Amino acid sequence: MLTDEELKEQLRRVLASVEQLLPKAVGKVDWSSCRAANWRRHSLAGYLEAITDLDPVTLDDLFGIDQQKQILDENTRQFIQGFPSNNVLLWGTRGTGKSTLVRALLNAYADQGLRVIQVDKDDLVNLADVFAAIKGEAYRFIVLCDDLSFEPGESSYKVLKSALDGAVYAAPENVRFYVTSNRRHLLPEYETDNLGFKMVNNELHAGEGVEEKTSLSDRFGLWVPFHLFTQDQYLDLVGQLVKKHAAEHQISVALDNELFTAAVKWSREKSKRCGRTALQFSRYWVGQQLLKRSN
Repeated sequence: MLTDEELKEQLRRVLASVEQLLPKAVGKVDWSSCRAANWRRHSLAGYLEAITDLDPVTLDDLFGIDQQKQILDENTRQFIQGFPSNNVLLWGTRGTGKSTLVRALLNAYADQGLRVIQVDKDDLVNLADVFAAIKGEAYRFIVLCDDLSFEPGESSYKVLKSALDGAVYAAPENVRFYVTSNRRHLLPEYETDNLGFKMVNNELHAGEGVEEKTSLSDRFGLWVPFHLFTQDQYLDLVGQLVKKHAAEHQISVALDNELFTAAVKWSREKSKRCGRTALQFSRYWVGQQLLKRSN
């Protein structure tokens, strides 16, 4: 038979184990002072965690994607003002500014009531809980799913499809989805997918496999593509970014053949001409000039 002390010790161990299964105690997000939050899953539950350190990027900081900025800016302003607006799929190559553009929009319109909630792919099954957490809030929420793609056999995409379609997991009126992905249809595409096409009344129709893969992306009202730059576009962006970073440090940097030759070499080593590559090179180049002047 256990003594009182042994029984107390067992109870302490049980309580300690149970505590590890419970989410940490957090207060309700104060959206009047918080602009963005992450959905955090913990064991069987989840909660919204306020993001305190936000990327200060602005729309004016983004070069080379003017058309994409205009489309997203107009749709976001429609949403904020309560006009008809769309869920958006931003797709294309990594490093082309998809998620950065969403962050810039938040900074541009946070004072007008825009807020962002980031939800990871594995947490899409908790969308109903996310919606419940912001129910009745007088703000406009973008649910951001960053770098989203699904593999065969994953079922969480059906929850997202349902939310976009206004079915079981229908999103509230003050919520829009902005999803970024490297895949246009969010699912992998194979050469064998084309084998399902058939002719119906002299028209080519996709097979069931392709229809299933496109059924999710079709639910986004706007598809906004982000492509790699041509070399001329890349070098133009490099020039703009170098000038910007040089001005921030109050120095003058020549946009000469030496700079552009180094920029081309940099992009070849990265095997990619995109905004991220241009930004990284401009930081390197301006940093090098500052280092030389400090010696």
